[in-house]
Amino acid sequence: MKVLTLNTHSWMEERPLEKLQQLVKQILEDDYDLIALQEVNQRIDSQQVIDPPNFHPTNDQFAVHEDNFAYLLVQQLAEQHATYHWSWAYNHIGYDLYHEGVALLSKQPIKPEAALVSKEQNPADYRRRVVLLGQTSVGELPVTAASCHYSWWTETGGFAYEWQQTEAILKHCPSPLIIMGDFNNPASAAETGYELVCNSSLHLQDSFLSAKKRTGEFTVEKAIDGWGENQEKLRIDYIFTSPELSIDHYQILFDGKQTPIISDHFGVAVTVDQKN
Repeated sequence: MKVLTLNTHSWMEERPLEKLQQLVKQILEDDYDLIALQEVNQRIDSQQVIDPPNFHPTNDQFAVHEDNFAYLLVQQLAEQHATYHWSWAYNHIGYDLYHEGVALLSKQPIKPEAALVSKEQNPADYRRRVVLLGQTSVGELPVTAASCHYSWWTETGGFAYEWQQTEAILKHCPSPLIIMGDFNNPASAAETGYELVCNSSLHLQDSFLSAKKRTGEFTVEKAIDGWGENQEKLRIDYIFTSPELSIDHYQILFDGKQTPIISDHFGVAVTVDQKN
């Protein structure tokens, strides 16, 4: 199976429609089975879409608007005869203009759940965080996928609390797990969020460390939103999986090398096999 995660930065990017097309092109070329996206935004004042195609709502679904980044992405893929089932969960207000959320795309139908994992519950507060879980299949293999966009370690009631809540929920989900997204915690920082995930009772593996082949490593290489003072190369976007999955290839995308830069984060793609 092929899996991709990307913090899209969607409508905050310059020339966003051009970059949306570049994302479509890459998805068509590599034919991903499962995709997790973060910072999937829509304008607060745009029109609601009624019954978007191949959309799987959560129990308390927030309305999808006509400029929802994932909605437009799925539409453009469908125009190229690539059908994806999808779900989107609202997190909070972003930049005073947008409903910001996370999305999952799968070639197979999705049974989604939007799980509030933050202490903050105010839908306008940037500290409100929701993990989008999806029961789906890759080929004949049932999986539990998650698209995540967590708070920083330094935030009061931030990552440590959010991961604790996530972990409690995932303990009751069927394996294998594929947990993807922007964790806002660098792999280089000892005894912080990254270590908390690696030492989890879920026994997750970091696809970068487990991969038989690696192409690239870091997902942020400059100062970006939320990391305004950063001068280092950071790995803060991850694909964690259950250990029964074998990671063949870990690859950084949208870094300006083989693929264009389309966000303030680079993407992570992995090729995964089920161990015999």
